[in-house]
Amino acid sequence: MQYNFNEIEAKWQKYWAENQTFKAENDSEKEKFYVLDMFPYPSGAGLHVGHPLGYIASDIYARYKRHKGFNVLHPQGYDSFGLPAEQYAIQTGQHPAVTTAANIKTYRRQLDQLGFSFDWSREVRTSSPEYYKWTQWIFIQIFNSWYNKDTDKAEDIETLIAKFSTYGNANVNAVCDDDIEPFTAEEWTAFSDIKKQEILLQYRLTYLADTEVNWCPALGTVLANDEIVNGVSERGGHPVVRKKMTQWSMRISAYAQRLLDGLNKIDWPQPLKDSQTNWIGRSQGASAVFNVKEHDEKIEVFTTRPDTIFGVSFMTLAPEHELVSKITTDEQKAEVEAYIEATAKRSERDRMADVKTISGAFTGAYAEHPFTKEPIPIWIGDYVLAGYGTGAVMSVPCGDQRDYDFAKHFNITIPNIFEGVDISEEAFADKDKTVIANSDFLNGLPYKKAMKLAIYELEKIGHGEGKINYRLRDAVFSRQRYWGEPFPVYYVDGMPQMISKEYLPIALPEVEKYLPTETGEPPLGNAEVWAWCTKEKKVVSNDKIDNETVFPLELNTMPGWAGSSQYFNRYMDPHNSESIFSEKAISYWQDVDLYIGGSEHATGHLLYSRFWQKFMFDKGLVPKDEFAKKLINQGMITGTSAFVHRVSYMISGGHSDDESGMDLVKDMPQIFVSKSKLKNDWSGNEFQENIKNRLKAFLELGDYDLSRITVLSNQIHADVSLVNSSDELDIEGFKKWREEYVDAEFITEEDGTFNVGREVEKMSKSKYNVVNPDAICEEYGADSLRLYEMFLGPLEQSKPWNTAGITGTHSFLKKLWRQFHTGENASFLVSEDEPSKESWKTLHKTIKKVEEDIENFSFNTSVSTFMICVNELSSQKCYSRKVLEPLAILVSPYAPHIAEELWNKLGHSESIATAPFPKFEGKYLVESSKEYPISFNGKMKFTLELSLDLSKEEIEAAVMANEKTQQQLQGREPKKVIVVPGKIVNIVG
Repeated sequence: MQYNFNEIEAKWQKYWAENQTFKAENDSEKEKFYVLDMFPYPSGAGLHVGHPLGYIASDIYARYKRHKGFNVLHPQGYDSFGLPAEQYAIQTGQHPAVTTAANIKTYRRQLDQLGFSFDWSREVRTSSPEYYKWTQWIFIQIFNSWYNKDTDKAEDIETLIAKFSTYGNANVNAVCDDDIEPFTAEEWTAFSDIKKQEILLQYRLTYLADTEVNWCPALGTVLANDEIVNGVSERGGHPVVRKKMTQWSMRISAYAQRLLDGLNKIDWPQPLKDSQTNWIGRSQGASAVFNVKEHDEKIEVFTTRPDTIFGVSFMTLAPEHELVSKITTDEQKAEVEAYIEATAKRSERDRMADVKTISGAFTGAYAEHPFTKEPIPIWIGDYVLAGYGTGAVMSVPCGDQRDYDFAKHFNITIPNIFEGVDISEEAFADKDKTVIANSDFLNGLPYKKAMKLAIYELEKIGHGEGKINYRLRDAVFSRQRYWGEPFPVYYVDGMPQMISKEYLPIALPEVEKYLPTETGEPPLGNAEVWAWCTKEKKVVSNDKIDNETVFPLELNTMPGWAGSSQYFNRYMDPHNSESIFSEKAISYWQDVDLYIGGSEHATGHLLYSRFWQKFMFDKGLVPKDEFAKKLINQGMITGTSAFVHRVSYMISGGHSDDESGMDLVKDMPQIFVSKSKLKNDWSGNEFQENIKNRLKAFLELGDYDLSRITVLSNQIHADVSLVNSSDELDIEGFKKWREEYVDAEFITEEDGTFNVGREVEKMSKSKYNVVNPDAICEEYGADSLRLYEMFLGPLEQSKPWNTAGITGTHSFLKKLWRQFHTGENASFLVSEDEPSKESWKTLHKTIKKVEEDIENFSFNTSVSTFMICVNELSSQKCYSRKVLEPLAILVSPYAPHIAEELWNKLGHSESIATAPFPKFEGKYLVESSKEYPISFNGKMKFTLELSLDLSKEEIEAAVMANEKTQQQLQGREPKKVIVVPGKIVNIVG
């Protein structure tokens, strides 16, 4: 019987689905174990072979834990809201729900064919109203909460209102806006309802505020920092500008210290923890207040070096700082406004990363030094960010290199306040070697003492205080998109009101256009039915808005991270329509035991979801304030990209790849040069002249001077499916691949072949280097793919894909199959015979190694162990059930289809998933005898197997009595016999 993997895999995938083999129960007496993958965004491209790497690892562990007797929750779903579906809708007019459903169908088929043990009965989709009902509900809970610094947790907004009603806000210790005005209980009672709502928005954990955001005009939406790469949108590469917009924000900054402290109690990769630590950015120092001369305004700064306050020679504000427009003089207005406009075109990330470019503008205004009362010029510079700290810095050029470079560039004074330090070439920033000078009462003090005294003196004169600052900023929670969770919010007199739980979900309305409205409102502004009737408690037509019972609904939608911040908890009870999950479910599952996903989510999803979890913990909704005990970041599988080299030209200063030169050659057939031809002939005059003459003839340039043409080359990606294993391009296939290449010319090798360049890169559709798992499963089977991806190397490391390598794991599976089948017809044959001592040893060393590997997530070495095991059993001619049955269980987590088939052939009616993991017994690895090397004068002549129970004297006697020893000695008496029990015997003649 042949190993027909296609039939076997289809058979068992059908069996698992029909029998719900991997369905987890919420009331099992077994110990729970929750294994989770970061759920995928279902793109139209489907999966490539790089995507399943983490899924395979988590599936191995989930299956292993089932074998170990755990009740395993291993769910899967889809992060199905997102910008790509909306962009496709804009281009085609097809509703995002339609394309998303089609994409999910493809993903589900691909995931099923890889044999994952997901509990599909718990599937969630973030774009399903039944799911986002609870995202909306959590938003309402956050809106109705404030952060009490005294209790260090979120509390119901009603407790805050009670404090206001009793004694005003003077003694309320809350995380809130900075510009809070004090009021008494009497004043609070007298305030209008709208005034009270405005005040409460300054305290709520989600609030409306004018916020500097990353606005992408081409996409018509706000982007998070992690959605911007090199100053442009990650999706589409469009320009991004900074812009002020009224947005919903989450007061994640309230949890900054708890987010830091929580990292100490979770088993997550240290680099990921470091990323979050740096993102949160805790620093200790002081706030200092500088009065602005000739204005009533004040500038507050946070500094980690208050000891250097006498070294301040200028102030720098972020260009977006609200004071800039108020204090800029008429003489400087034009320069300042031009600089602000230029800065708005750069992302915050670019501004932070660019340490070489020095730019700024003088406002014409001056601040007053809090101690010396000397005037300090106020500049703006894009290296200061409005959202970090106060958006202003006291610039001490002698102690900060960026301030130093700025001062040098703009010829600003650089006073030296460090004793015995030369600052003629660069700033001095070594705190430990600091001794303060030229600083009045701080003179002669080292850093720590000077810092404490500076803070004390600032507090004494009312110009500052000691303070801990965090880099973490409140998270913008609004997106100007259609395809996202609608806010459960309507507006009365401009103030946000929440829709009650019993009327959720507020589902997305139909719209004709997915672009912003002509007046610039988000896409939901195109909806005709998008108003809330407080009388009928439902969404109604916009034309019914009357400001009495029908009110406008929020037009923004929630960001992508809204749905992914609680999906791990919803999996515990996904079909509960009455609550986000039952008390029974959350009490049983508690939290995620193992979470696997990419490190690229370190400061996005993983930080936001930790914040979300801590809030839910404060509200008593969840039993743990961290949602995942252990996290593993899988590495990526890289692809080998193919590049073709294309000719380009420089014609009188215009480059053919630029607009300035493209018009001249846009109709000329493109020319591609084979890699070796390029390498060997490119620099030759004849080769260059040939290409120049082609261009000259095509453009009909007549007597045009060829020296005015420069021939260049650039490389572009080619689809790897058009390249064979010898790196030769299918020229005709390439021409058909893209319309613009139909008439292209190819300068080939002498034998007519065209060679491409190769480079290992991230596997990506945009690089045309993806390998479809469908084709791999068809040719080699899912089990071969699973084993191969694990065999490539350690889980956490990036690994290059090479399809040719999969033949090794496929050959192993065929050999494993043959171990259970023998004879001319390869019929199934397993004996009831007692295994040999060697076979028992092979089995138990395999059990020991595989169990250790799985517990340590060293899946690659398990695959090697399986290969060694089968090779040994084959040479031992072992067909014993007592060995092969446990072997099938060991292989099952890695190659579940073949294991199920073999298990079934062994006579079992239940799935192998229910079988207990084989128990390692050390006695089978204990050696009872030793094969001693017998040496004569240090040279080994033969071996002799002796019992390990023999004494030194008994070993010597046995060796001397052996006829081979006598043959070597030929009647001579040895001078000495050296015996090391368990190791060697050396006879010295």
